[in-house]
Amino acid sequence: MSRFARFAAIALFTALAGIGSASAADYPAHSVKWIVPYPPGGTTDVLARIIAQWLSEKMGQQFIVENKPGAGNNIGTEAVVNAPPDGYTMLLVNPANGINASLYKKLPFNFIRDIAPVAGLIRTPNVMEITNSLPVKTVAEFIAYCKANPGKINMASSGSGTSVHLSGELFKHMTGCDMTHVPYKGAGPAITDLIAGQVQVLFDNLPSSAPHIKGGRIRALAVTSAKREPSMPNLPTVGETVPGYEATAWFGIGMPKGTPRAIIDKVNAEVNRALADPKMHERLAELGGAPIPGTPDDFGKVIAAETAKWAIAVKASGASVD
Repeated sequence: MSRFARFAAIALFTALAGIGSASAADYPAHSVKWIVPYPPGGTTDVLARIIAQWLSEKMGQQFIVENKPGAGNNIGTEAVVNAPPDGYTMLLVNPANGINASLYKKLPFNFIRDIAPVAGLIRTPNVMEITNSLPVKTVAEFIAYCKANPGKINMASSGSGTSVHLSGELFKHMTGCDMTHVPYKGAGPAITDLIAGQVQVLFDNLPSSAPHIKGGRIRALAVTSAKREPSMPNLPTVGETVPGYEATAWFGIGMPKGTPRAIIDKVNAEVNRALADPKMHERLAELGGAPIPGTPDDFGKVIAAETAKWAIAVKASGASVD
């Protein structure tokens, strides 16, 4: 019986391994759902749709973007955490995934433990922008106006815990500006109200705001990166006025923990081909994004480093969400 049991175990293992490799070889055999944890119109949505089109064309099945906003990105993330680890549900990973680990007192998941990194996409600065009716044209003038009008500035964000939110909180902490945080369910509605003058300032991801800045519907004051943005070379950095200030956004793809590594590697390879394509590179540059290619493990290191960095910013700002 012992010898039979060993043979049976070996046969079962061989069969399962064959199924796994066949599954990876045939992947994707049907459409893939890509959850974006924000509404349409923001950077996460725009970026996902650009990459989804490439993956659909190159991998022979539709990669379908599904917007699932709410709870500062956590509803969409939890949906992917609880999805079958078969490669047919992906997450648009974004700064909120690193921020929320320290911002939220209680989460029903541990992002680093429960989501497998697949591929990095881009890193982009945020941009400090204001409604056109605000009578300031520089960061220094904004700080002066804010201090002369305490509590009268409404600071929009794409949701509590996003890099948009924390970029503003960091600015408040470093300048002493008294601003009221107004969270939205994504960048799209936040920009709409900024244009209308319902809120006065937004530290948005550059890709979703660039068309409105270039169209004159909102006024950009500065980018949040350490260096000036090549696509807007005349726009200063916040750090030129507030020494030491820096905040950037980063984006990538994740899948549920336990997804076969062969499937992860297959998607990773195709994403890296996309990022290396000259036309795609040009399109992402127009959005203000610099590609962050690499292995799944490389992207895992980005997630870990950003989670640690934003934990410091969250503590410094005193921000917290129940």
